[in-house]
Amino acid sequence: MRGEAVEVRIADTSVRAFADESIAAALVASGAHVLSRSLKYHRPRTFFCLEGHCSGCLVRIGGVPNLRACQAPCLAGTEVMGQNAFPSAEVDLLGAVDFVFSRGLDHHTLMTGSSMLNRLANKVVRQLSGLGKLPDVAASQHPEVQRYDVDVCVIGGGPAGLEAANQVARAGRSTVVVDDQLRPGGSLRTDPRAGRALAEATWRAATSAGAAVLSRSTAIGFFPEDDGGVLAVAAPDRLYRIYAKQWIWATGGYAANLPFPDNDRPGVIAARAVGRLLVDHGILAGDRVCVIEVPRMVDAASALAAGLVEAGAEVHRVALDRVEGVRGRSWTSAVDTADGKYDCDLVAVAAIPAPASEGARQQGCQVVLDPTVGGFKIVVDDLGRTSTPNVWACGDVCGYLGPAASAADGARVGANVAAS
Repeated sequence: MRGEAVEVRIADTSVRAFADESIAAALVASGAHVLSRSLKYHRPRTFFCLEGHCSGCLVRIGGVPNLRACQAPCLAGTEVMGQNAFPSAEVDLLGAVDFVFSRGLDHHTLMTGSSMLNRLANKVVRQLSGLGKLPDVAASQHPEVQRYDVDVCVIGGGPAGLEAANQVARAGRSTVVVDDQLRPGGSLRTDPRAGRALAEATWRAATSAGAAVLSRSTAIGFFPEDDGGVLAVAAPDRLYRIYAKQWIWATGGYAANLPFPDNDRPGVIAARAVGRLLVDHGILAGDRVCVIEVPRMVDAASALAAGLVEAGAEVHRVALDRVEGVRGRSWTSAVDTADGKYDCDLVAVAAIPAPASEGARQQGCQVVLDPTVGGFKIVVDDLGRTSTPNVWACGDVCGYLGPAASAADGARVGANVAAS
């Protein structure tokens, strides 16, 4: 499942990894806990979403700072280093600031009584904070820019996007799918009920139908003033300018956290991230897992719990309104609930994903606040059309549906686009 074995260097230590899996997955499998430190207090941090949408796993790779470990593939000889820590992310002496200023530090007023001391304080603060140092080698040229002219552009390669692309490509429309993950499949790769095999099959079906799928490619902006509208896309080795007659937003939703004390502890991660490690990488991230859930996510939490138990973990599920806090510093050790303490080595947060609607809003699509997650979902009609002509949307970006229902919605909207 995990591909060909390779060796990568993480903080000057050789780690056995597997080709095509993420560096973050390799770190977890090797027993590494802390991947980075918070900017101000140097508190331990690790990944939360495993989807490239949080800043918990920013590392230095091959001399380049601020790369997402969850979106960087393991290649033989890859050099990975932590950032903003001394001597390492696991053991950071700079974390002493968190103890020295236990009641909080307002760096704006630090040592302001003396101009000389204030300048010194500002210099120290600048050294302690920030996001990495400049690359070892400066870029010598601009990336190649490639233009795409297609009938349909699908943004998002999850279950909804791939099914929509399959439908329009089968109808003879030239189609390109833009997906920012290591491998397309989206939430199919996080749900034990779907599994990696279904994600791979859905991806193959779209490409077999004729759709071009751009993986590891991020839609960074839509610019309506450029020749009727262009989508700018950044890939690891080039940039794309995509022009389309029809657009389908299938960007899904972001893994969200839940409000409870100390929810930023390392080891408190999204349930989808726990599922991705298990389903897509074959990694059991914890032996004793506490799943914190909200009512609307009970089915998803049940599926994850069943998969974890089958893999050999002990699982305890608790409703959000029963949680009183999380214990642990460099890694979670227990969850305090209204019914007592539960010792665990992993907390999986099953929250409703927040719709990833920013790109569609740039294109002028109407959105509405979804109070269940505090995010904005795209407004569509019965056919999947948005308020902007020739722009459609499907799946979780229109409100949470889940992997299976999102796939069905993508197929339905894709068929409507093909018939339009």
